[in-house]
Amino acid sequence: MAREAAAGFDNAGGMGGQPVLDRLVALLDLEKIEENIFRGVSPAHSPVRVFGGQVAGQALVAAGRTVPEERKVHSLHAYFIRGGDPSVPIVYEVDRIRDGRSFTTRRVVGIQHGKAIFSLSASFQKDEGGIEHSEAMPDVPDPESLPTLQERAEGYFMGHLDRPRPIDLRYVNDPPWVTRKSGDRPARNQVWMRADGKLPDQQLLHVCVLTYASDMTLLDSVLARHGVYWDLDKVLGASLDHALWFHRPFRADEWFLYDSASPTASGARGLATGRFFSADGTHIATVVQEGLLRVV
Repeated sequence: MAREAAAGFDNAGGMGGQPVLDRLVALLDLEKIEENIFRGVSPAHSPVRVFGGQVAGQALVAAGRTVPEERKVHSLHAYFIRGGDPSVPIVYEVDRIRDGRSFTTRRVVGIQHGKAIFSLSASFQKDEGGIEHSEAMPDVPDPESLPTLQERAEGYFMGHLDRPRPIDLRYVNDPPWVTRKSGDRPARNQVWMRADGKLPDQQLLHVCVLTYASDMTLLDSVLARHGVYWDLDKVLGASLDHALWFHRPFRADEWFLYDSASPTASGARGLATGRFFSADGTHIATVVQEGLLRVV
């Protein structure tokens, strides 16, 4: 799937806010066309390929609509097989792999032009008690004290940042387009995020919005290690696979910290890992992604 550059929405309604978020919610509200078969669309004005976070979020919606509401998704594993065509709908076929006493497993395939473009496996679990521990959240500034994405990008020509966004995004450390110029090579990338408006009280929707956001900025942690960045250098990239684990309840319209790093890159691929923390320091989710990264 296309990198974060493809996360654009229609230009109406400004750079963000409730109207843009409402359009994301509408994108995630799939049409049921048959039992276990759903259809999703892309924004009216999209770049050449579908944004990976969009198709992952839509596939998770499709899976979740075949599962009892009391069972919550705790993990997903996905592969981006082909670039998605934003001009035609995506059909999502759900396979009900297993309905056990505690866990439910679903497999989803996204199809366009008769071919699979995306596959996802997701596991859901009923609420259970158990042992508890987690790592502490990094010590970072309050998100409201940080400049907006548009303020950070001022003076830089990057087309993928000049689009309406449903996610309010605030970099904690200098963004990679700044460190690229300064010569710094940061080991971590830290960003505060939240849905830019109010979301309905539907837990699956909040999980799907975080899934959408998890494909934003993650590969920055790879590029920043090498002083290159989308639009400013000849970088060709795409998500290859994506895994998410959801640990604790959260709201995606409240601030969460996205702390990511890249342990390795080789073979024109970069690996990135990330942790999500709510504003009170609760570890809410963990992500791992490998991306295709060709620097030419």
